[in-house]
Amino acid sequence: MKIRDIEIYYFDIPMVKPFRIAIGTMEGAKDVLIKIHTDQGIVGIGEACPFPPITGETQETNIAVARALREVLIGKDPLAIEGIFKDFGTFVHTNPSIIAAFDMALYDILGKVAGLPLYRILGGDRNSFETDLTVDLDTPENMAKMAQDVINKGYKIIKIKVGQDPSLDIERLDAIRGAVGYKYPVRIDANQGWNVPQAIEALNKMEKFQIQFCEQPVPAWNIDGMRIVRNETPIPIMADESLFSPQDAIKLIKAEACDYFNIKLMKSGGIRNAIKISSIGESAGIKCMVGSMLETKVALTAASHFVASSRNVVFADLDADSSHAVYPVIDGIKVEGGTITLPEKPGLGLDVDPTFLKKLRKV
Repeated sequence: MKIRDIEIYYFDIPMVKPFRIAIGTMEGAKDVLIKIHTDQGIVGIGEACPFPPITGETQETNIAVARALREVLIGKDPLAIEGIFKDFGTFVHTNPSIIAAFDMALYDILGKVAGLPLYRILGGDRNSFETDLTVDLDTPENMAKMAQDVINKGYKIIKIKVGQDPSLDIERLDAIRGAVGYKYPVRIDANQGWNVPQAIEALNKMEKFQIQFCEQPVPAWNIDGMRIVRNETPIPIMADESLFSPQDAIKLIKAEACDYFNIKLMKSGGIRNAIKISSIGESAGIKCMVGSMLETKVALTAASHFVASSRNVVFADLDADSSHAVYPVIDGIKVEGGTITLPEKPGLGLDVDPTFLKKLRKV
């Protein structure tokens, strides 16, 4: 089997409303879609969803890299994933989201050739799990209403964005716990918004709210600061923006900087490296969460297959398309009341709506 052609599309996904986090406001997703065609008629689908403040990429840079990688891959065996990544060379280290798109398309082909859903190919023994739903930054009153809405939709886990003034963040959590009580787990994400003293102050005062863990309390570069926060506060710390690669995982473990890893396909470069990061974490006793940026159900389904394949992944934050105004994917994961159920079709188990596809710009 050989790769015959690679189609590259790009498109924007609007959101129902802007989504605010500590490092900025997201108005919508600017995606790139990859379709890898083989000479046997099998097609693999992948998605890149860059977020410049985190991955350092844009839709434009993704397109440029995708065009270069297309030249590398034509004529190659799509099942030889390790060899293909070797051919990618240094592209892998600086373009994680577009690499993830190619990665998931190749794994899609692998599953289709085998006639099995991807999670089975990866050794998974479950086809469903729970995800949270995220409340973005707003006034304490509005965030409390949003948290109640999360519960009303049937979700059992709430993720809360924080990372601004600690006193305001504490007011937000107080209002949220007042609205939903203490029955439901609450996890928080500071998105690098605090410095070390602020993080220590905030997390010590937040202990009474029974917080499951805090993602990335301080800037990604400040690994030593994250270690200090971890040692001086009672809430478990999860590395997110500090963790892109397997090498980052090793650095975090050596620094004793975190309790958990947050793996995102858009940061890791796809499933191949996600497996490595989870395995490194497991060897050090660090459990993992799989999270998301603003992806459509293409990348969310790929991430879900990975979640189902790894018993070291114990948390999921795969709600990225919950605020999308457009849903361009046929099949893929089903989400009901916070429970994600995987498709049993071969590969990723999805397709892109042909009507939507016809409208896309192609390079």
